[in-house]
Amino acid sequence: MSDKNEPPSLFDLFTMPGDESPESLEPPELPAPPESPESPAPPEPPKHTDRTSSGTGGSGPLHELIDDNFLQFASYTICNRAIPTVEDGLKPVQRRIMHALWEADTGSFKKVAGIVGDTMHYHPHGDASIYEAIVNLVNMRYLVEGQGNYGNLFTGDPAAAPRYIECRLTELARKEVFNPKITAYITSYDGTGKEPVLLPAKIPVLLLMGASGIAVGLSTEIFPHNFRELIEAQIAIIQKKPFTLYPDFQTGGIIDASEYAEGTGKIKIRATIEKRDKNKLAITSLPYGQTTESLISSIEDAIKKKKVMVREITDLTSKKVEIELVLSTGATQEKAIQSLYAFTNCETSITSRPVVLYRNRPREMTVPDILRANTELLLDILKRELEVRAKELDDAFHSKTLEQIFIEERIYKRIEEQETYEAVQQAVLDGFKPFRKRLRREVTLEDVEQLLQIKIRRISRYDIERNRKEIEGILAEEAEVADNLAHLRAYATRYLKGLIKTYGAKFPRLSQIADAPFGAIELRSLTASELSVKIDRENGYIGTDLRGGEELFKCSSLDKLIVVWNDGKYRMIAPPDKFFTDKHLLYVAIHDRDRPYTAVYTDPKYGFTYIKRFSFGGCIIGKEYSFATEKSKVVFFSEGAPETLYVKYKPAKSQRVNQQTFKTSDVLVKGVSAHGKQLTCKPIKSIFAEKPRGWDAEAGPGLELMPES
Repeated sequence: MSDKNEPPSLFDLFTMPGDESPESLEPPELPAPPESPESPAPPEPPKHTDRTSSGTGGSGPLHELIDDNFLQFASYTICNRAIPTVEDGLKPVQRRIMHALWEADTGSFKKVAGIVGDTMHYHPHGDASIYEAIVNLVNMRYLVEGQGNYGNLFTGDPAAAPRYIECRLTELARKEVFNPKITAYITSYDGTGKEPVLLPAKIPVLLLMGASGIAVGLSTEIFPHNFRELIEAQIAIIQKKPFTLYPDFQTGGIIDASEYAEGTGKIKIRATIEKRDKNKLAITSLPYGQTTESLISSIEDAIKKKKVMVREITDLTSKKVEIELVLSTGATQEKAIQSLYAFTNCETSITSRPVVLYRNRPREMTVPDILRANTELLLDILKRELEVRAKELDDAFHSKTLEQIFIEERIYKRIEEQETYEAVQQAVLDGFKPFRKRLRREVTLEDVEQLLQIKIRRISRYDIERNRKEIEGILAEEAEVADNLAHLRAYATRYLKGLIKTYGAKFPRLSQIADAPFGAIELRSLTASELSVKIDRENGYIGTDLRGGEELFKCSSLDKLIVVWNDGKYRMIAPPDKFFTDKHLLYVAIHDRDRPYTAVYTDPKYGFTYIKRFSFGGCIIGKEYSFATEKSKVVFFSEGAPETLYVKYKPAKSQRVNQQTFKTSDVLVKGVSAHGKQLTCKPIKSIFAEKPRGWDAEAGPGLELMPES
C-alpha cells in the first residue's frame, strides 16, 4: 500500500491493454494530466483460510506476505529503475534529469552537482546514480551536451567529479523532447513538486541511444542506431514502405548484422585494422563494449600464448582511436590481421534483447515494432500540438477582434459615467452586442477584465492597420493548421524531412556495415606452426618449453598429441610445456582420429605375435588406453601400412625357417580394441618395413597370415 504523499505509479495512471500489436498506425490515447493525483484505493486484504503445513512447503499468511512484497519489489525495479519505456525512450532517472535540466534551462551550462541536487527532488535514490546517468547522457551526445572532462569512451577513463563539469540540454532535446502544454504530470515522491509521467519525445530516443539494464527476472539490451536512418525509416513507415535498420556505435567498428534478426539476435563486430608500412598495423576503431585498455590486454594475452606475432604495442588514442602494432620478424600483415580477429577482442559477438515498457507493460519487442510504436506516438503528438495551436490561434483571434471593436467603436467611452464596477462591466458587455456577428463566441467577464486593463496610452496610439494585418496572419495560420490536421501523415513526413535537413549532418554513421558476413577464420592454419614440440631422449621428456632437445615437429595450440609407449599404451594430450614419457616412448604425433596405423606386438602369455591395422578414433584427454594385451611388447609400429613386412626370427635349435615376409594387405583396418591376426609363434629378432641388409633372397616366399585370433 502506498503512502498518501507517494505519487501514483504508471500502473495507477494508465489502464491500457498489453496485447495490441503496434503494426497499426492509429495514434494511441496519451494520458491527460490528472487534476488532483490521488493515491489509489488500497486493495482488499487477501482472505486466508486455516491451513496446516507440515515440512518446509505449504502456504499461509507469511508465505503470501513474502510473495506480495517480492512482487511489489520486482514491479518497482522493472518499471521504475531498470527498463526503459518505448514512448520517450528513457528510464525514470534519465527522465527526471531531463526534467530538472528543462526547469533550469537558460541556454547556458549548469554545474552537474547542481543538476544532481535538482534531480534529487524527483528521484528518491542516491546522488551517485544520478551523476552516472548524467555522464552517460552526455556521452550519448543526443540530448545533453557537456563541458569539461566527461571521461573517454575509447580509453575508459572516468569523468571528473560533478563539481568540476557542466551540462545543458542540446538544441535537439529542447525542440523535440519537451512540450509542457501536452505533458501529463504527477506529484513527486515527496509531494513538493510535479514531474512528467512521460516526455512527449518526437524522435525515437530509445533506438537512438540504446539501453541496457538488469531487473528482477529479466534484462534488456538495445543497441543504438543512426539518427538519419531512424528518421528515414519512420518516413517509410508512414508511407507504408519497407525498411531495414542496423546498429550504429560511437566506437565505430565493422558490423556483420546477418544474424541481427530485427534486434532479437546477435551481431559480430570487428575493430578497424589498417596496414601501415611493411611491418605495422593500426587499430582505428573498437568493437562495441571494448576500450583500448581491454583490447590491448587481450592482445598481450594472445602474444604470451604465441597466437599473435606482435612485438610492440603503442596506444596513441586521444580524441580518436589509434593503437599501433609492430609485427614480429617474419610475420605477414594479412596473417596478423586474421590472428587478431581470431584470438583477441578485435572481434566480438554481442546479443540484443529488447525488453521494454510499452503502454506501461514489460514486453519483448523487435526494433521495427519499437519504431512503429514511436511513429504512432509521433503522429499523436503532432496532432495534439496542432490542436493546441489551433486553440491558441482561436483565442488570439478572439482577443484581437475584441480589442479592435473595443477601440474602433469607442466602447471604452461607455464606462465614463458608470458609478459601480459591476455597471462598468455591464456597459462593456452591452457595447459588444451590436457587433456579435464579428465574434466567434460570447464575450465573458474575463474578456471584459482584459479589455479594462488596456492603458490609455495604448488606446491613443492604436494602429488599426497593424491590428488588421495581425488578424489576417492569425487566419492564415489557422488555415495552415487545419490543413495539417486534415493531412496529418503528409505533415508528419514534412516534419521528419525537416529533422533530417537540420540534424542529419551532425550525426553521421560511425559503424561500417560489412558487405558480406564475416567468413570463418581457419584457426588451425593461423597457428599450425606456432609451437615446436621437442624431445629430450636422455631424460625422457617431450614438450614445447624444453631447453635443447631434438625438434620433432611444429603444431598449433589447438592441436592434440597422441603419445604411444612400447607396451601398447597410449594417451591423448594437449601440447605440453614439459611432459615426462620415460625412455619407453615409441611414438608421438599430432592426433588424427582417422589416420591408419600398423602395429605388431607380442603377447607375453603364450609368446604369440599379432599384427593389426587400426585408427585411434576419439579419445578423452589425459585418459590412458591400450591397443595391445596387458604387458605386451610392441615390436613394430608405423603410420599407414607398409606393403611388406620383413621378419627375422631369433635362432633356435632345429629351426629351419629364420626369416619370412608378410603382406599387410591381408589385414583389414579395424577398431583400436581389435585383437588382430596372429603373425607367428616364433620369437622375433627384428622386423622391418623395407628389405634389410643381409636378407636371404633365396629363402623362399612368405607365408599367409594365420586366421584372426
